[in-house]
Amino acid sequence: MTATRAIVEDGSLPRLPRHVKLRFDPARDRWIVLAPERVLMPDEIALEILKRCDGKTSVSAITQGLAEAYEASAEEIGEDVAEMLQDLADKGFVQL
Repeated sequence: MTATRAIVEDGSLPRLPRHVKLRFDPARDRWIVLAPERVLMPDEIALEILKRCDGKTSVSAITQGLAEAYEASAEEIGEDVAEMLQDLADKGFVQL
């Protein structure tokens, strides 16, 4: 049996799975993503994307919110958001 790969689309509603937690780590003085036997240390932009992955906000809404916050083109940001979310989804850190 072959696993089906979830593909990021504008209407996808990304969220962190139950086993993945986004937490502030006071010892490191930074935000981290915790998963079984794995820790990610997202940069500022990745953190802003992850904070919006609530299972209710679409990829297009995440992109639009970031474009407004950073005064940038939604098309340019959209490609980066989709690429990052696809990579995290492929690794099991995000569900679509």
